[in-house]
Amino acid sequence: MAACSFPTVFIAGSGFMGSAIAFLIASKTGAHVNIYDISEEQLARAGQAVEKFGKSSVEKGFLTVEQLADLRGRIHTTTSDKLAAHADLVIEAIAENIEAKKDLFRRLDKICKPETIFASNTSSLPITALAAVTGRSKQFIGMHFFSPAHVMKLVELINGIDTSEETTARVRAFGEELGKTIIHSKDFPGFITTRLGLVLINEAAFALMEGLSTAKEIDTGMTLGYNHPMGPLALADFIGLDICLHILETLYQGFGDTKYRPCPIIRQLVTAGHLGKKTGKGFYEYGG
Repeated sequence: MAACSFPTVFIAGSGFMGSAIAFLIASKTGAHVNIYDISEEQLARAGQAVEKFGKSSVEKGFLTVEQLADLRGRIHTTTSDKLAAHADLVIEAIAENIEAKKDLFRRLDKICKPETIFASNTSSLPITALAAVTGRSKQFIGMHFFSPAHVMKLVELINGIDTSEETTARVRAFGEELGKTIIHSKDFPGFITTRLGLVLINEAAFALMEGLSTAKEIDTGMTLGYNHPMGPLALADFIGLDICLHILETLYQGFGDTKYRPCPIIRQLVTAGHLGKKTGKGFYEYGG
């Protein structure tokens, strides 16, 4: 196992994204990873997810049984944020709620070593605003993974207004250790990928609302005509329509431009509780 730029990593948030990031780091480096959450139940699910990722990797020949055993010994779950005191790198992967993220970073800033780097996995919220609640804005960066994080090849790095060149270089090198292709974005709402992706989703929703075609044919037009692996409406269901709506509202508020105005049909579906795959219904219906 290769040496790691950050020997101890603290991941705040044990959902699917946090679990996948933890598995990725432990499988690609020799780092020790602590997954933090306030919920014991959620941490148990995170442990199950890591085990599932590991078994799948062994079956596909990406890991040996011995490597998986070693990996298991380097991933720990905890309900104590005090373990962040040992971290060389903190990666935040909690819900896309700016006040919740700010509160978390305020607390961790008091616990962590002065030299610890903070990274947020946010897909749309301002890095500068998150960094501003800490005393380490030079050591604060956006590190946007894509789901599933242990499979998808891209990581988007976002510098806040004060992020130092040293922080950027160290986090970029770490991303490359993880086998990722790195792109850089300035700190504007939605960065590169979320901004472009959500505009496409929103426009597809407007096309559906206006009766231009069916959801299936709109998506087929993009998968076969533009070689997208998934149509925009199916992608919205996969992401979660509530998350899509939140991001569109962030873009609309951040830019003040009506081209980011959320399509009414997205808001209607969210109001009805039809959030996509996770609820069994969104632009499409899902059985099982």
